[in-house]
Amino acid sequence: MALKVTTELLDGCVLGVLSNDDYYGYALTQKIQESISVSSSTIYPVMRRLKKQGLVTVYDSPYQGRNRRYYKITDDGKNELKQIIFNWKEFQNNINKLMGDE
Repeated sequence: MALKVTTELLDGCVLGVLSNDDYYGYALTQKIQESISVSSSTIYPVMRRLKKQGLVTVYDSPYQGRNRRYYKITDDGKNELKQIIFNWKEFQNNINKLMGDE
């Protein structure tokens, strides 16, 4: 059984990947799909929302005669990622206590 991924965790996954390097949309989706089961139709709206919130920026770079749209985490995005990681660890600890797995 797979657990559902919340919006905040999905944001954290995208920001976490982008904290290591800039990615174009398809490569970012593939990187996330290596770890969790999520469709590209779920990831692209997340990337647009993070851009609208100022947590990522977007730039185009030429590749084989066309442009690729790259996503880059901002300083606000890095701060948001720290908060998401903190929330995730706190949530994980609380769940472990409930399940008797401290």
